[in-house]
Formats: sequence, structure tokens, C-alpha cells
Amino acid sequence: VWGRARQEAADFNQSKNGPRRGVGVAGLWYGCGNTALPNPSTIKVGLNREGRVVLFQGAVDIGQGANTVISQICADAIGVPLDAIVRVGADTDTTPDAGKTSASRQTFVSGNAAFAAGQSLRRRLLYLAGASADALLEPDGPTLLVHDRGEVRSIDLTELPADEGGMVAVAEATYDPPTVPLDENGQGEPYAVFGFGAQLTELEVDLELGTVRLLKITAAHDVGRAVNPGLVEGQIEGGIAQGIGMALMEEYVPGRTDNLHDYLIPTIGDVPEVVSILVESNDPLGPYGAKGIGEHALVPTAPSILNALRDAIGVGIRTLPATPDRVLAAIRSAQRLDDVPGDQLQLASILDQRSEDQVLETGISQTGDGRQHVVDGPGQVGRL
Repeated sequence: VWGRARQEAADFNQSKNGPRRGVGVAGLWYGCGNTALPNPSTIKVGLNREGRVVLFQGAVDIGQGANTVISQICADAIGVPLDAIVRVGADTDTTPDAGKTSASRQTFVSGNAAFAAGQSLRRRLLYLAGASADALLEPDGPTLLVHDRGEVRSIDLTELPADEGGMVAVAEATYDPPTVPLDENGQGEPYAVFGFGAQLTELEVDLELGTVRLLKITAAHDVGRAVNPGLVEGQIEGGIAQGIGMALMEEYVPGRTDNLHDYLIPTIGDVPEVVSILVESNDPLGPYGAKGIGEHALVPTAPSILNALRDAIGVGIRTLPATPDRVLAAIRSAQRLDDVPGDQLQLASILDQRSEDQVLETGISQTGDGRQHVVDGPGQVGRL
């Protein structure tokens, strides 16, 4: 991917009078869970007399897919289809504490608790049926069918004693990641698992406007194991969208920024093609080898974009966001340096065709109305 992108950018840049293309890459490592602090999650699951597996799951789903993933993990641990699960969402009266939905922790921490609870419930059901560990469980209404060694046994759930919640069997499990606080030498294990990844950005810069058009972002992330690949890709794409805002648009100016006219956030038209590569390392501590991805996808996006921007124009931008006025100011600043390479001087000379009063380095437009927003096609955004 890197070699292909670099060659395509070099071929495109043979023309000295048009926009310039650049390629940048950035990597990350990021922990899952609270930093060297207690980080437990508890999940409860039971089988009721109607033959429904009830999952008491207190992890709040804020769009990342925890409801689906934790249900998948628990169903698989029990050995029943996903549609046999009835989920009871976060409710302090009925669900155990699954901890915060933060720190990229729910898939790893609550997923481990759901796996342990599911395995425990499975053992109880097999004990009730007098079946072997490899038996298949098939809830069929108020009857539990147990397929074991060529035989099928039927258990009438309505004849079994139930607790006050109507459960004939119930299990609960807690998981707290093993961590070690840092000592006086800064040594320890602040996280049980880490996520790793890298992103490569291909972009194009308009040398007269200073605007950036994102062409493609390729993101490779170690997710341990993708329990639900579609949701993992959604997390990566969402993190990249946030990173685009950080790199190119979002800026709060005290006293001036008070609405979304002045504080730009990415829209679907600003997000380029995203290619997600899911690297499955099967982490030994994760449920089925899985670990978190939520925050990880955001971390390398802005550095990758800024590195690609530097590759395109030969000048580093060190203040975020990289608005058009800052891009132009950086090139002009480089022009004043004695050691600027010749190709960068050629770029700066193109910009000098614009009068100095058209774009002020303060980022305020000539009309004095604060900022003029520039949107020039999909993936090209900025301010003058």
C-alpha cells in the first residue's frame, strides 16, 4: 500500500503548476481499560421457564455496538443461537454494574464477564441434563433439548423450580483486568492488553487556496479477534471521521466560537474512502481473543494527515487544525528560510501569485466577519 501510494503521488506531482499530492503514515499503541485502576464488570445470565436466555447486561451502548457484541459472546459461550437471547439493558434495579462505557473497555472487560457467565450457565444446564461437556443445547419454548452422544433428551422447564425472577438456572460472573500500578521507576502493567495499529493517508493540496482534499485513508488495526467485523469497521470509520475534524476543521476560539457555523465538524462529504484492515492476533486474555477498538481508531488519524500534508508541500504544520491560512503561512515561512529546497521554493512562488491581502495569517477573512468557510467538493474542507 505504501509503495503504491508513494508512486502514484510522485507521478501526479510531475506537473509543477497544479495541486500537490502527499502520503503520510502514523502508528499507535493504546491500552484497553482504566489505567492501573480497579476496572471490574459483572454480567448475569439465566434461563427462564419459557426457554428464553435472559442476559442482564448493564454496559451502556452509545453506538459502538456493545449490546450486540456482548450478546454474541454470551450466546456462543452458552452454546445457543443469538436469537435465543433476551437482553435486559442498563437498569440499576435489575442489571449488575458493568462499569463505564469508556476507555475502549466494554468488548474486552464486559465481554470477558459475559463469556464467564455464559460458560457457568452452560455447566449448570449440562448438570441438570446429566449431559457431557460437548452436548448441544437447543431451547425450544418451555422445553430444553439436549443433544448428547447421539441421543436427544428433553427437559420440561416448567417442572423445574424457579427463583423469584422466573429463572430455573442463573449464573453471574465478574471480570477485572489484571494490572499492576507503576512503581517509583515508572515500571508496571497499567493495562492488561494493548491495541496496535497504523493508518496511511493520501491527500491533495490546492496550492492557491491551501485547502486539503482527502483521497483515501487505509487503516490497519489489531483487534485481537473481530467478534463482529461490521461493527469493528464502523468503529474505525467513526474514529477516522473524528480524527479528520481534529486535523483539518475543529477549533474552539474563546469568545468567538458559539455555534456549528463557526465550529466545523466533518460531514459524510468530508470523509474519503476508508479501507479497513482487521488484524486478528487472538489476544490470550480477550474473550475469544478480542480486545477494544473504540478510541484506538482516532489516535493515528490526525498525525497521518499531517504527515501526508508535509509530504505534499514540504512544510510541517504544528498547529491544529491545519486550516488553509495556516497551510499557506507555513509555506511562505519556509520560503523565507535560506535552506529551503528548490522544489519547495517553486511551490511557494505559485502562492505568491495571490496578493498578500487575500489571505491573512490570522485566519480572518478580508470581509471581517470572522471566518469564511470553504467547501470545495467531497473531502475538501477548510477555512479562510
